Amino acid sequence: MQPDPQTRGEIESPEALARRLSLPFDDLYLLARALTHRSYRNENSNVIQDNERLEFLGDAVLDFVVGAWLYNRFPEMAEGEMTRMRSALVRTEQLAGFARKLDLGAAMRLGRGELQAGGRRRNGLLCATFEAVIGGLYLDKGIPAVIEFVTPFLEEASDQILLQPDIFDPKSRLQEWAQAQHLGIPHYYILESSGPDHDKRFAVEVHVGNDYHGRGNGPSKQVAEQAAAQTLLESIGLL
Repeated sequence: MQPDPQTRGEIESPEALARRLSLPFDDLYLLARALTHRSYRNENSNVIQDNERLEFLGDAVLDFVVGAWLYNRFPEMAEGEMTRMRSALVRTEQLAGFARKLDLGAAMRLGRGELQAGGRRRNGLLCATFEAVIGGLYLDKGIPAVIEFVTPFLEEASDQILLQPDIFDPKSRLQEWAQAQHLGIPHYYILESSGPDHDKRFAVEVHVGNDYHGRGNGPSKQVAEQAAAQTLLESIGLL
């Protein structure tokens, strides 16, 4: 068996990452936890917590921060456009792009299987780690620190998105259509989760009202939800 690269000093420490990115963490344990995937925790008995709860929190914090930023940055933008823009800014591929700009992959703590599968380069893991770092930063320093950290990314990404309106995702289009039809918001249900940690597959079904349904599959819940929304949009002739 080849030596684990994370034991040979190739992984960037939380302290080094905080210095490199000027992250204002007082509690570096929170940052270490944000960088720890469950596959690493499963292989290291001395590691108690992984980043899944911080990922959940960071996702919610980003939704709020990005929404507030859009509200103030684009005072004339309609609600529907803001919804689509927010979805584009927090989609998996976009957040993974932010993580790559920060080179978060160099500091992610992954199990052997994830490493061998190229986990440091996978959109799903990069996105989850970025969200977890945001969750940790929120707990350590609050909303102002999160706003200061993410605003440069939002400025750059929003300029690109405005030039590429087709980047708005199917979930946003489906929600806008459902609300226009007075059908409420779409509801997404995980039908199945299968495969090892480094090669997960999700099956998701979306319901709109009582009569509209769509299914999708993907390597993450977010991707599968997008696929389900796209399937439904195609079935009603909107794509």
